[in-house]
Formats: sequence, structure tokens, C-alpha cells
Amino acid sequence: MNALYVAAAAEPQNPLIPHLDELVIGLIAFAIVFGFLAKKLLPNINKVLEQRREAIEGGIEKAEEAKTEAQSVLEQYKAQLSEARHEAARLRQEATEQGATIIQEMKAEGQRQREEIVAAGHAQIEADRKAAASALRQDVGKLATDLAGKLVGESLEDTARQSRTIDRFLDELEDGASKAEAAR
Repeated sequence: MNALYVAAAAEPQNPLIPHLDELVIGLIAFAIVFGFLAKKLLPNINKVLEQRREAIEGGIEKAEEAKTEAQSVLEQYKAQLSEARHEAARLRQEATEQGATIIQEMKAEGQRQREEIVAAGHAQIEADRKAAASALRQDVGKLATDLAGKLVGESLEDTARQSRTIDRFLDELEDGASKAEAAR
């Protein structure tokens, strides 16, 4: 080894080639630092990296779960919205049908009331016609009796005979009028 020193000292020193003792001390120091780093620092670094990886993967999983849940809620919302639209359409249809039914019922009720009013009107007209005919018969009978009494010159006060005569006369007039109507 001395020879190397002597040869190394005699020759000019190359700055790229280190001395052997420096090389050995450097390798031993490197091994000690590397061992220390491998024993103490590397597990801590791996632990921190693992925690970060888990946090990132957990965040991704949570994001995926949130996305899945949001998608599920969106689908439920769309289903509820669709159901609400169908329900609204059904209610509109029912309201339309009920409206048509009510209109039909009101028309039928109006028709029934109209028929009642017309029937009551016809009954009233018939009653008025009979009352007028009866009053007219009495008036015509009285006038005819008075006229006949003036023509004959005596009083025709016998009411039973008078009534029969007047009724027979008026019945003949009505029959003649009915026949004339039928002939037309």
C-alpha cells in the first residue's frame, strides 16, 4: 500500500479518482446512512405514502358512492315526476269526464223541468179553457133564454128545461164545428 502512496504522490493527482482510504470511508458512511434511512426513514415514508394512497382511494370511492347515490336520487326524482305527470293527466281526464257528466245531468234536469213547466202550462190552459167554456155556456144560455123569452113574449124561467135546451143547442153547435174541422 505504501507503494501506491508513493506512486500516487509522485504522479500528479487525478481529481476524478479518489484516494483509496477516502473511498472506503465514503462507502462505509454511505452504508451507515443508507441503513439508517432504510430502517427509520423509509418505513415512515412508506407509511405516509400508504396513508395518502388510502385517502385518495377512499376519496375516489366516496366520490363514486356519492355519484351512484346522486344517480339513484335523480332516477327516483324522474320516476316521481313521471308519476306526477301521469296522475295529473288522469285527474284532468276525470275532471273532463265529470264535467261532461254534470253537463248531461244538468241538460236532463233542464229538459225535465221544461217538460214539467210545459205540462203545467197545458193543464192550466185546459183548466182555463174549461172554465171559460163553462162561463160562456152560462152566459150564452142566459142570453138565449132572455132572447127567447122576448121573442115568445113570456118568461122561460124553468132552469132545468132551460139548461137542457141550452146544452143540447151548444152540443149541436160543437158537433157541427167538429165536422167542419174534419172536412178541411
